[in-house]
Amino acid sequence: MTLHTLTLSLQYGTFDDIATHRAALPRHKVARWIRHALDMDAEMAIRIVGEEEGQQLNRDYRQKDYPTNVLTFDYCTGPVMMADLVLCAPVVAREAAEQGKTLADHYAHLLVHGTLHAQGWDHETSDADAQAMEAREVEVLARLGVANPYA
Repeated sequence: MTLHTLTLSLQYGTFDDIATHRAALPRHKVARWIRHALDMDAEMAIRIVGEEEGQQLNRDYRQKDYPTNVLTFDYCTGPVMMADLVLCAPVVAREAAEQGKTLADHYAHLLVHGTLHAQGWDHETSDADAQAMEAREVEVLARLGVANPYA
């Protein structure tokens, strides 16, 4: 399998327990997770934020007044995909604990999920689209050694 080129910016906002999240997100792993989900070359910024910033972005851009796990901002889908992914660290940590997953595995899933969204995949348009996107996520995560997040 040929992996696509990725130009990556990994950024952190201000939030509690940032060291735990930095440890779960070494740059080389983040790049590997994303590259396995890419269908084209990409330039991406990944920003890990606290609840306040996550809620503000979700409210401003999706009109949903709560912090969510991952937000995808796609700007260009070809020939080089350009996108930003924003992950809310406290939400990701809560979900990982609730689902009995490691923090790193849950971040891997959400980064793959967001990367697919940036390339046009959508699970909210129909059941068939949701099934196709989930199948693609499971396939990518399996290649990365991450268990099926939907099992």
